[in-house]
Amino acid sequence: MDCHIKPMGFLDEVRAMRLFRKEATPRSRLFKHMAGLFSVLVLLLLATTTRVLSQQNVSKNDETLTLEQAINLALRENHQVKNAKLGVGKSEDEIAAVKTYRLPSMNFYTLASQQLVKNDLRVTTPQILPGIGPFFTLNIPRQPTAAFAGQVVEPLSQQYRIGLNIQQAKLAREMEGEKLRLTSQSTINDVKKTYYSILQSQSALDSVQEAIKLYRELDRVTADYVVQQVSLKSDSLEVKTRLAKAEYEALELTDALATQKEQLNHLLGRDIRTEFKVNEVSDANVFSDDLALARSRALEQRPEIREARLKIKHAELDRRIKKSEYIPEVSIGFTYLGLRNFDDVIPKNNASVAVLLKWEIFDWGRKKDQLAAKDKTTEQAKNELHEAESLVLIDVSDKFRKLQQTRQALVVAQLEKDTARENVRVNTNKYKLTAALMSEVLQSQASLAEANHRYQQALLSYWTARAQLEKAMGDEK
Repeated sequence: MDCHIKPMGFLDEVRAMRLFRKEATPRSRLFKHMAGLFSVLVLLLLATTTRVLSQQNVSKNDETLTLEQAINLALRENHQVKNAKLGVGKSEDEIAAVKTYRLPSMNFYTLASQQLVKNDLRVTTPQILPGIGPFFTLNIPRQPTAAFAGQVVEPLSQQYRIGLNIQQAKLAREMEGEKLRLTSQSTINDVKKTYYSILQSQSALDSVQEAIKLYRELDRVTADYVVQQVSLKSDSLEVKTRLAKAEYEALELTDALATQKEQLNHLLGRDIRTEFKVNEVSDANVFSDDLALARSRALEQRPEIREARLKIKHAELDRRIKKSEYIPEVSIGFTYLGLRNFDDVIPKNNASVAVLLKWEIFDWGRKKDQLAAKDKTTEQAKNELHEAESLVLIDVSDKFRKLQQTRQALVVAQLEKDTARENVRVNTNKYKLTAALMSEVLQSQASLAEANHRYQQALLSYWTARAQLEKAMGDEK
Protein backbone atom coordinates (compact mmCIF):
# COMPACT_ATOMS: atom_id res chain seq x y z
CA MET A 1 0.00 0.00 0.00
CA ASP A 2 1.37 3.33 -1.02
CA CYS A 3 1.27 5.95 1.65
CA HIS A 4 1.97 9.46 0.52
CA ILE A 5 2.64 11.93 3.26
CA LYS A 6 2.40 15.57 2.34
CA PRO A 7 5.14 17.62 3.91
CA MET A 8 3.94 20.11 6.45
CA GLY A 9 4.23 23.76 5.61
CA PHE A 10 4.59 26.65 7.92
CA LEU A 11 0.78 27.07 8.31
CA ASP A 12 0.34 23.38 9.10
CA GLU A 13 2.94 23.67 11.79
CA VAL A 14 1.14 26.66 13.22
CA ARG A 15 -2.15 24.75 13.34
CA ALA A 16 -0.49 21.80 15.00
CA MET A 17 1.07 24.04 17.56
CA ARG A 18 -2.31 25.59 18.32
CA LEU A 19 -3.89 22.15 18.81
CA PHE A 20 -1.20 20.85 21.15
CA ARG A 21 -0.17 24.13 22.81
CA LYS A 22 -3.16 26.36 23.10
CA GLU A 23 -1.56 28.29 25.88
CA ALA A 24 1.30 29.52 23.66
CA THR A 25 1.14 33.11 22.36
CA PRO A 26 1.98 34.10 18.73
CA ARG A 27 5.10 35.94 19.94
CA SER A 28 6.46 32.91 21.79
CA ARG A 29 5.85 30.67 18.76
CA LEU A 30 7.71 33.13 16.55
CA PHE A 31 10.66 33.18 18.95
CA LYS A 32 10.80 29.38 18.95
CA HIS A 33 10.84 29.25 15.14
CA MET A 34 13.60 31.86 15.05
CA ALA A 35 15.62 29.89 17.61
CA GLY A 36 15.28 26.74 15.50
CA LEU A 37 16.39 28.52 12.36
CA PHE A 38 19.33 30.02 14.22
CA SER A 39 20.40 26.57 15.46
CA VAL A 40 20.30 25.19 11.92
CA LEU A 41 22.39 28.09 10.66
CA VAL A 42 24.95 27.57 13.42
CA LEU A 43 25.24 23.86 12.59
CA LEU A 44 25.69 24.63 8.89
CA LEU A 45 28.36 27.21 9.69
CA LEU A 46 30.24 24.79 11.92
CA ALA A 47 30.09 22.06 9.30
CA THR A 48 31.35 24.43 6.59
CA THR A 49 34.19 25.68 8.80
CA THR A 50 35.23 22.13 9.70
CA ARG A 51 35.25 21.15 6.02
CA VAL A 52 37.36 24.17 5.07
CA LEU A 53 39.84 23.54 7.88
CA SER A 54 40.12 19.88 6.94
CA GLN A 55 40.76 20.83 3.31
CA GLN A 56 43.41 23.32 4.43
CA ASN A 57 45.09 20.66 6.57
CA VAL A 58 45.04 18.18 3.72
CA SER A 59 46.51 20.73 1.32
CA LYS A 60 49.14 21.66 3.90
CA ASN A 61 50.05 18.02 4.47
CA ASP A 62 50.21 17.48 0.71
CA GLU A 63 52.57 20.43 0.20
CA THR A 64 55.17 19.69 -2.45
CA LEU A 65 58.41 21.52 -1.79
CA THR A 66 60.70 21.98 -4.77
CA LEU A 67 64.43 22.51 -4.39
CA GLU A 68 64.17 26.09 -5.63
CA GLN A 69 61.41 26.86 -3.13
CA ALA A 70 63.48 25.36 -0.32
CA ILE A 71 66.50 27.49 -1.25
CA ASN A 72 64.45 30.69 -1.44
CA LEU A 73 62.81 29.94 1.90
CA ALA A 74 66.17 29.23 3.54
CA LEU A 75 67.65 32.48 2.23
CA ARG A 76 64.69 34.31 3.74
CA GLU A 77 64.11 32.50 7.05
CA ASN A 78 67.33 30.69 8.03
CA HIS A 79 68.61 31.96 11.39
CA GLN A 80 72.28 32.16 10.41
CA VAL A 81 71.42 34.03 7.22
CA LYS A 82 69.29 36.44 9.26
CA ASN A 83 72.21 37.08 11.62
CA ALA A 84 74.50 37.75 8.66
CA LYS A 85 71.96 40.22 7.27
CA LEU A 86 71.89 41.92 10.67
CA GLY A 87 75.68 42.20 10.48
CA VAL A 88 75.32 44.08 7.19
CA GLY A 89 72.73 46.32 8.79
CA LYS A 90 75.06 47.04 11.71
CA SER A 91 77.82 48.08 9.32
CA GLU A 92 75.42 50.47 7.60
CA ASP A 93 74.64 51.99 11.00
CA GLU A 94 78.38 52.41 11.55
CA ILE A 95 78.67 54.32 8.26
CA ALA A 96 75.88 56.66 9.31
CA ALA A 97 77.58 57.18 12.68
CA VAL A 98 80.98 57.98 11.13
CA LYS A 99 79.42 60.54 8.78
CA THR A 100 78.22 62.59 11.77
CA TYR A 101 81.84 63.49 12.60
CA ARG A 102 81.77 65.88 9.63
CA LEU A 103 79.20 68.00 11.46
CA PRO A 104 79.90 70.44 14.32
CA SER A 105 80.18 68.99 17.80
CA MET A 106 78.02 70.74 20.39
CA ASN A 107 78.78 70.35 24.11
CA PHE A 108 77.23 71.84 27.22
CA TYR A 109 78.94 72.02 30.61
CA THR A 110 77.68 73.12 33.99
CA LEU A 111 79.27 73.45 37.42
CA ALA A 112 77.35 74.05 40.64
CA SER A 113 79.48 74.64 43.74
CA GLN A 114 79.46 75.96 47.28
CA GLN A 115 82.16 78.42 48.38
CA LEU A 116 83.90 77.36 51.60
CA VAL A 117 86.42 80.20 51.88
CA LYS A 118 85.58 83.91 51.97
CA ASN A 119 87.76 85.87 49.53
CA ASP A 120 88.30 89.66 49.76
CA LEU A 121 90.15 91.43 46.98
CA ARG A 122 90.98 95.15 47.35
CA VAL A 123 92.36 97.17 44.49
CA THR A 124 94.22 100.09 46.13
CA THR A 125 94.74 103.58 44.80
CA PRO A 126 97.99 104.30 42.96
CA GLN A 127 100.61 106.36 44.76
CA ILE A 128 99.93 109.38 42.59
CA LEU A 129 96.56 109.83 44.30
CA PRO A 130 97.33 109.95 48.01
CA GLY A 131 94.50 110.00 50.53
CA ILE A 132 91.98 108.24 48.31
CA GLY A 133 90.70 104.84 49.34
CA PRO A 134 90.66 101.67 47.27
CA PHE A 135 88.98 101.74 43.89
CA PHE A 136 86.74 98.72 44.63
CA THR A 137 86.53 95.64 46.78
CA LEU A 138 85.73 92.20 45.33
CA ASN A 139 84.02 89.95 47.86
CA ILE A 140 82.99 86.39 47.06
CA PRO A 141 80.73 85.32 49.90
CA ARG A 142 80.25 81.74 51.02
CA GLN A 143 77.17 80.94 48.97
CA PRO A 144 76.18 78.54 46.15
CA THR A 145 77.46 79.49 42.72
CA ALA A 146 76.98 78.08 39.24
CA ALA A 147 78.82 78.23 35.95
CA PHE A 148 77.32 77.33 32.55
CA ALA A 149 79.36 76.84 29.38
CA GLY A 150 78.52 75.83 25.85
CA GLN A 151 80.84 75.11 22.95
CA VAL A 152 80.31 74.44 19.25
CA VAL A 153 83.35 73.21 17.28
CA GLU A 154 83.48 72.56 13.54
CA PRO A 155 86.45 70.45 12.34
CA LEU A 156 88.25 71.82 9.28
CA SER A 157 91.49 70.01 8.50
CA GLN A 158 90.07 66.79 9.99
CA GLN A 159 87.57 66.49 7.13
CA TYR A 160 90.13 64.61 5.04
CA ARG A 161 90.67 61.98 7.74
CA ILE A 162 86.93 61.72 8.38
CA GLY A 163 86.41 61.02 4.68
CA LEU A 164 88.95 58.20 4.85
CA ASN A 165 87.18 56.76 7.89
CA ILE A 166 83.90 56.81 5.96
CA GLN A 167 85.54 54.90 3.10
CA GLN A 168 86.89 52.39 5.59
CA ALA A 169 83.43 51.92 7.09
CA LYS A 170 82.03 51.30 3.60
CA LEU A 171 84.72 48.67 3.00
CA ALA A 172 83.72 47.04 6.28
CA ARG A 173 80.13 46.92 5.03
CA GLU A 174 81.26 45.24 1.79
CA MET A 175 83.21 42.70 3.83
CA GLU A 176 80.08 41.97 5.86
CA GLY A 177 78.25 41.56 2.57
CA GLU A 178 80.77 38.92 1.49
CA LYS A 179 80.32 37.15 4.83
CA LEU A 180 76.59 37.17 4.11
CA ARG A 181 77.23 35.62 0.69
CA LEU A 182 79.44 32.97 2.26
CA THR A 183 76.78 32.15 4.86
CA SER A 184 74.10 32.04 2.17
CA GLN A 185 76.16 29.71 -0.01
CA SER A 186 76.89 27.41 2.94
CA THR A 187 73.20 27.36 3.81
CA ILE A 188 72.25 26.62 0.20
CA ASN A 189 74.77 23.78 0.12
CA ASP A 190 73.35 22.32 3.35
CA VAL A 191 69.81 22.62 1.98
CA LYS A 192 70.80 20.86 -1.23
CA LYS A 193 72.56 18.02 0.57
CA THR A 194 69.64 17.52 2.94
CA TYR A 195 67.14 17.72 0.07
CA TYR A 196 69.15 15.17 -1.91
CA SER A 197 69.35 12.92 1.15
CA ILE A 198 65.56 13.04 1.43
CA LEU A 199 65.27 12.13 -2.25
CA GLN A 200 67.71 9.28 -1.77
CA SER A 201 65.85 7.96 1.27
CA GLN A 202 62.50 8.33 -0.47
CA SER A 203 63.80 6.49 -3.53
CA ALA A 204 65.26 3.75 -1.36
CA LEU A 205 61.97 3.46 0.51
CA ASP A 206 60.10 3.14 -2.76
CA SER A 207 62.48 0.36 -3.84
CA VAL A 208 62.02 -1.48 -0.55
CA GLN A 209 58.25 -1.14 -0.77
CA GLU A 210 58.41 -2.55 -4.28
CA ALA A 211 60.46 -5.45 -2.96
CA ILE A 212 57.87 -5.96 -0.21
CA LYS A 213 55.15 -6.26 -2.84
CA LEU A 214 57.21 -8.85 -4.71
CA TYR A 215 57.93 -10.81 -1.52
CA ARG A 216 54.25 -10.80 -0.59
CA GLU A 217 53.28 -12.09 -4.01
CA LEU A 218 56.06 -14.66 -3.79
CA ASP A 219 54.86 -15.62 -0.31
CA ARG A 220 51.35 -16.16 -1.65
CA VAL A 221 52.55 -18.31 -4.53
CA THR A 222 54.89 -20.29 -2.30
CA ALA A 223 52.12 -20.92 0.22
CA ASP A 224 49.98 -22.37 -2.56
CA TYR A 225 52.88 -24.54 -3.73
CA VAL A 226 53.40 -25.83 -0.21
CA VAL A 227 49.75 -26.82 -0.04
CA GLN A 228 50.11 -28.49 -3.43
CA GLN A 229 53.33 -30.13 -2.18
CA VAL A 230 55.30 -28.54 -5.00
CA SER A 231 57.57 -26.51 -2.69
CA LEU A 232 58.99 -27.22 0.71
CA LYS A 233 57.91 -25.48 3.88
CA SER A 234 61.45 -24.21 4.32
CA ASP A 235 61.04 -22.23 1.09
CA SER A 236 57.96 -20.56 2.51
CA LEU A 237 59.79 -19.72 5.75
CA GLU A 238 62.68 -18.28 3.75
CA VAL A 239 60.31 -16.00 1.85
CA LYS A 240 58.60 -14.89 5.07
CA THR A 241 62.01 -14.11 6.58
CA ARG A 242 63.00 -12.00 3.58
CA LEU A 243 59.64 -10.23 3.78
CA ALA A 244 60.11 -9.42 7.47
CA LYS A 245 63.61 -8.08 6.83
CA ALA A 246 62.30 -5.87 4.01
CA GLU A 247 59.54 -4.52 6.26
CA TYR A 248 62.12 -3.75 8.97
CA GLU A 249 64.29 -1.97 6.41
CA ALA A 250 61.26 0.05 5.31
CA LEU A 251 60.69 1.08 8.93
CA GLU A 252 64.31 2.21 9.25
CA LEU A 253 64.08 4.23 6.06
CA THR A 254 60.81 5.81 7.19
CA ASP A 255 62.39 6.94 10.46
CA ALA A 256 65.49 8.25 8.67
CA LEU A 257 63.28 10.12 6.22
CA ALA A 258 61.38 11.77 9.08
CA THR A 259 64.64 12.90 10.70
CA GLN A 260 65.93 14.32 7.42
CA LYS A 261 62.72 16.28 6.90
CA GLU A 262 63.05 17.74 10.39
CA GLN A 263 66.62 18.79 9.59
CA LEU A 264 65.48 20.45 6.36
CA ASN A 265 62.70 22.29 8.18
CA HIS A 266 65.31 23.55 10.64
CA LEU A 267 67.46 24.84 7.79
CA LEU A 268 64.40 26.55 6.32
CA GLY A 269 63.77 28.32 9.62
CA ARG A 270 60.29 26.92 10.15
CA ASP A 271 58.54 24.46 12.48
CA ILE A 272 60.27 21.10 12.25
CA ARG A 273 56.87 19.37 12.37
CA THR A 274 55.81 20.84 9.02
CA GLU A 275 54.87 18.05 6.62
CA PHE A 276 55.92 18.22 2.98
CA LYS A 277 56.90 16.19 -0.04
CA VAL A 278 59.89 16.61 -2.35
CA ASN A 279 60.17 16.77 -6.11
CA GLU A 280 62.65 15.05 -8.35
CA VAL A 281 65.57 17.24 -9.40
CA SER A 282 66.86 17.81 -12.93
CA ASP A 283 68.51 15.12 -15.01
CA ALA A 284 71.84 13.95 -13.65
CA ASN A 285 73.41 14.05 -17.12
CA VAL A 286 73.17 17.84 -17.35
CA PHE A 287 76.37 19.46 -16.11
CA SER A 288 79.18 21.63 -17.43
CA ASP A 289 82.39 19.86 -18.42
CA ASP A 290 84.52 23.01 -18.86
CA LEU A 291 87.08 23.13 -16.06
CA ALA A 292 88.59 26.43 -17.20
CA LEU A 293 85.17 28.09 -17.07
CA ALA A 294 84.54 26.70 -13.61
CA ARG A 295 87.87 28.07 -12.37
CA SER A 296 87.26 31.54 -13.80
CA ARG A 297 83.78 31.67 -12.26
CA ALA A 298 85.21 30.64 -8.91
CA LEU A 299 87.87 33.37 -8.97
CA GLU A 300 85.18 35.89 -9.77
CA GLN A 301 82.41 34.73 -7.43
CA ARG A 302 83.96 33.10 -4.36
CA PRO A 303 83.30 35.25 -1.26
CA GLU A 304 86.67 34.33 0.25
CA ILE A 305 88.54 35.88 -2.68
CA ARG A 306 86.35 38.97 -2.69
CA GLU A 307 86.88 39.41 1.02
CA ALA A 308 90.65 38.99 0.62
CA ARG A 309 90.69 41.74 -2.01
CA LEU A 310 88.66 44.00 0.26
CA LYS A 311 91.14 43.35 3.06
CA ILE A 312 93.93 44.71 0.86
CA LYS A 313 91.95 47.89 0.21
CA HIS A 314 91.15 48.11 3.91
CA ALA A 315 94.83 47.83 4.87
CA GLU A 316 95.86 50.47 2.32
CA LEU A 317 93.15 52.81 3.54
CA ASP A 318 94.18 52.23 7.13
CA ARG A 319 97.71 53.33 6.24
CA ARG A 320 96.39 56.53 4.63
CA ILE A 321 94.41 57.28 7.78
CA LYS A 322 97.51 56.83 9.90
CA LYS A 323 99.52 59.06 7.58
CA SER A 324 96.87 61.79 7.82
CA GLU A 325 97.82 62.23 11.49
CA TYR A 326 100.78 64.35 10.29
CA ILE A 327 98.26 67.04 9.29
CA PRO A 328 97.63 69.57 12.10
CA GLU A 329 94.11 69.57 13.50
CA VAL A 330 92.47 72.93 12.82
CA SER A 331 88.94 73.71 14.02
CA ILE A 332 86.80 76.76 14.44
CA GLY A 333 84.62 77.08 17.49
CA PHE A 334 82.17 79.25 19.39
CA THR A 335 82.27 79.30 23.19
CA TYR A 336 79.77 80.75 25.66
CA LEU A 337 80.38 81.05 29.42
CA GLY A 338 77.78 82.16 31.98
CA LEU A 339 78.37 82.71 35.71
CA ARG A 340 75.62 82.91 38.28
CA ASN A 341 75.64 84.15 41.90
CA PHE A 342 79.15 85.56 41.68
CA ASP A 343 80.16 89.12 42.58
CA ASP A 344 78.69 91.84 40.41
CA VAL A 345 82.16 92.89 39.26
CA ILE A 346 82.68 89.57 37.43
CA PRO A 347 80.98 89.49 33.99
CA LYS A 348 78.05 87.13 33.97
CA ASN A 349 78.13 86.31 30.23
CA ASN A 350 81.08 85.73 27.93
CA ALA A 351 80.95 84.70 24.24
CA SER A 352 83.83 84.25 21.83
CA VAL A 353 84.77 82.77 18.46
CA ALA A 354 88.16 81.10 18.23
CA VAL A 355 90.36 79.00 15.98
CA LEU A 356 91.72 75.83 17.61
CA LEU A 357 95.02 74.33 16.52
CA LYS A 358 96.50 71.04 17.67
CA TRP A 359 99.77 69.79 16.26
CA GLU A 360 102.14 67.22 17.66
CA ILE A 361 105.48 68.58 16.55
CA PHE A 362 107.70 65.69 17.62
CA ASP A 363 106.53 62.12 18.28
CA TRP A 364 109.91 60.36 18.73
CA GLY A 365 109.36 58.32 15.53
CA ARG A 366 106.07 56.77 16.67
CA LYS A 367 104.10 57.56 13.49
CA LYS A 368 106.92 56.30 11.30
CA ASP A 369 106.95 52.93 13.08
CA GLN A 370 103.16 52.70 12.89
CA LEU A 371 103.27 53.35 9.13
CA ALA A 372 105.85 50.60 8.73
CA ALA A 373 103.51 48.22 10.56
CA LYS A 374 100.66 49.21 8.24
CA ASP A 375 102.85 48.44 5.21
CA LYS A 376 103.51 44.96 6.55
CA THR A 377 99.77 44.46 7.14
CA THR A 378 99.14 45.31 3.49
CA GLU A 379 101.73 42.76 2.37
CA GLN A 380 100.09 40.14 4.57
CA ALA A 381 96.72 40.86 2.97
CA LYS A 382 98.22 40.44 -0.51
CA ASN A 383 99.76 37.10 0.48
CA GLU A 384 96.42 35.96 1.87
CA LEU A 385 94.79 36.80 -1.47
CA HIS A 386 97.31 34.69 -3.41
CA GLU A 387 96.84 31.81 -0.98
CA ALA A 388 93.05 32.05 -1.22
CA GLU A 389 93.18 31.98 -5.02
CA SER A 390 95.38 28.89 -5.01
CA LEU A 391 93.14 27.07 -2.52
CA VAL A 392 90.03 27.97 -4.48
CA LEU A 393 91.50 26.67 -7.74
CA ILE A 394 92.54 23.42 -6.04
CA ASP A 395 89.07 23.09 -4.50
CA VAL A 396 87.28 23.66 -7.81
CA SER A 397 89.49 21.18 -9.66
CA ASP A 398 88.98 18.53 -6.99
CA LYS A 399 85.19 18.98 -6.90
CA PHE A 400 85.04 18.98 -10.70
CA ARG A 401 86.88 15.64 -10.93
CA LYS A 402 84.73 14.10 -8.22
CA LEU A 403 81.61 15.14 -10.12
CA GLN A 404 82.86 13.40 -13.25
CA GLN A 405 83.64 10.25 -11.26
CA THR A 406 80.27 10.15 -9.52
CA ARG A 407 78.46 10.72 -12.82
CA GLN A 408 80.16 7.73 -14.39
CA ALA A 409 79.52 5.63 -11.28
CA LEU A 410 75.84 6.61 -11.50
CA VAL A 411 75.63 5.38 -15.10
CA VAL A 412 77.09 2.01 -14.06
CA ALA A 413 74.75 1.73 -11.06
CA GLN A 414 71.74 2.52 -13.23
CA LEU A 415 72.64 -0.28 -15.69
CA GLU A 416 73.17 -2.75 -12.83
CA LYS A 417 69.83 -1.79 -11.33
CA ASP A 418 67.96 -2.29 -14.63
CA THR A 419 69.67 -5.64 -15.19
CA ALA A 420 68.85 -6.89 -11.70
CA ARG A 421 65.21 -5.80 -12.00
CA GLU A 422 64.85 -7.63 -15.30
CA ASN A 423 66.37 -10.79 -13.77
CA VAL A 424 63.85 -10.64 -10.94
CA ARG A 425 60.97 -10.33 -13.36
CA VAL A 426 62.19 -13.24 -15.48
CA ASN A 427 62.93 -15.57 -12.54
CA THR A 428 59.63 -14.74 -10.84
CA ASN A 429 57.67 -15.62 -13.96
CA LYS A 430 59.69 -18.82 -14.37
CA TYR A 431 58.99 -19.75 -10.76
CA LYS A 432 55.26 -19.27 -11.27
CA LEU A 433 55.52 -21.66 -14.21
CA THR A 434 57.68 -24.05 -12.12
CA ALA A 435 60.55 -23.44 -14.51
CA ALA A 436 62.89 -21.98 -11.89
CA LEU A 437 63.88 -22.82 -8.33
CA MET A 438 63.06 -20.78 -5.27
CA SER A 439 66.78 -20.20 -4.65
CA GLU A 440 67.11 -18.53 -8.04
CA VAL A 441 64.23 -16.15 -7.30
CA LEU A 442 65.64 -15.25 -3.87
CA GLN A 443 69.10 -14.75 -5.30
CA SER A 444 67.75 -12.40 -7.96
CA GLN A 445 65.80 -10.52 -5.29
CA ALA A 446 68.97 -10.14 -3.21
CA SER A 447 70.87 -8.94 -6.25
CA LEU A 448 68.15 -6.37 -6.99
CA ALA A 449 68.22 -5.09 -3.40
CA GLU A 450 71.98 -4.72 -3.54
CA ALA A 451 71.79 -3.00 -6.95
CA ASN A 452 69.16 -0.61 -5.63
CA HIS A 453 71.34 0.22 -2.66
CA ARG A 454 74.37 0.89 -4.86
CA TYR A 455 72.27 3.03 -7.18
CA GLN A 456 70.91 5.12 -4.33
CA GLN A 457 74.40 5.64 -2.95
CA ALA A 458 75.71 6.60 -6.40
CA LEU A 459 72.81 8.99 -6.91
CA LEU A 460 73.37 10.65 -3.54
CA SER A 461 77.10 10.89 -4.24
CA TYR A 462 76.43 12.57 -7.58
CA TRP A 463 73.99 15.09 -6.17
CA THR A 464 76.32 15.87 -3.28
CA ALA A 465 79.30 16.28 -5.63
CA ARG A 466 77.31 18.62 -7.84
CA ALA A 467 76.28 20.70 -4.85
CA GLN A 468 79.91 20.86 -3.69
CA LEU A 469 81.05 22.02 -7.14
CA GLU A 470 78.38 24.72 -7.25
CA LYS A 471 79.53 25.93 -3.85
CA ALA A 472 83.17 25.80 -4.93
CA MET A 473 82.34 27.99 -7.94
CA GLY A 474 80.53 30.49 -5.71
CA ASP A 475 77.11 30.09 -7.31
CA GLU A 476 74.32 31.84 -5.44
CA LYS A 477 71.80 29.04 -6.10
